[in-house]
Amino acid sequence: MQTTRLGNTDLTVSRICFGTWQLSPRFWGDIPLNEWREAVQTALGLGINFFDTADAYGDGFSEEQLGKVLNETGSRDRVVLATKFFWNLEGPERYPNTRADYLTRACEASLRRLGTDRIDLYQIHAWDALIRPDEVAEAFAKLHKAGKVRWFGVSNWNARQMALGRRHFPLATLQPKYNLLHREVEKEIFPYCQEHNIGTLVYSPLERGLLGGLYTPGQTFADSRGKNPQFQGKRFESLLAGLEQLRPLAAECGLTIAQFTLRWVLTHPGVSCAILGVKAARHLDASPAADGVLPQDVWHRAAEIMQEANQPPSV
Repeated sequence: MQTTRLGNTDLTVSRICFGTWQLSPRFWGDIPLNEWREAVQTALGLGINFFDTADAYGDGFSEEQLGKVLNETGSRDRVVLATKFFWNLEGPERYPNTRADYLTRACEASLRRLGTDRIDLYQIHAWDALIRPDEVAEAFAKLHKAGKVRWFGVSNWNARQMALGRRHFPLATLQPKYNLLHREVEKEIFPYCQEHNIGTLVYSPLERGLLGGLYTPGQTFADSRGKNPQFQGKRFESLLAGLEQLRPLAAECGLTIAQFTLRWVLTHPGVSCAILGVKAARHLDASPAADGVLPQDVWHRAAEIMQEANQPPSV
């Protein structure tokens, strides 16, 4: 498994990051925990040393389960552990809260659930319209001095928001969405991160499995994908047809569709690593994508095919 230095940090991470959003019943329903635990151990065996979670995933459930399996297997000290905060989870209703007092309490709660004394990468999950960067900076500095957080990052921020944040606190990483169907970050966000050596751990590289090449026309989904327009009707069929056009390109590279579309993501020089959402060990079959890059002409041809397939269906 190839590794990379994450931005300007001292963290050396695998180019595949094990994502744990799938332990969020609100979006994915209940998944077999035994299969998921086996997947964690399989990932470790493959050389994946980077794990990303968040307090919002199952209201702490994901953190609890990840911490449990890493500690039971004695793996905590050989992995890079990332988590996130943003939503106030202390009351009956969620709302964004990045005030210093809540930030500190959220960090302490994550540490307890993860069963660890430090978080390697602590990220703000989204942009808070009421953020006070000076307060965030003060809280971050205290957590860092206490040894509870090593590095800080953000998720789903644009370039201007990152520029504001960097004037107040050290911002080491960004977690944006990026795949063959969602390329908006190529215009301003990736160039900004490259200019300032901000590490990027991109999420949804396979677009909730859609780019994995295993779905068929007419297939339905019982989880949150069932209400997503990309997984319905003519648009779904068009995207699947586009993937069929990618198969010869993938075959020429000796890759499956999932490996090909994941390698497409990892080929971009602005991408440090990709977060692969995992529910079972078989979802790690795409991980060999980390061991190479696509030829430039193939990368652009794949982008053209899927851009055309992703056009809104005509009425």
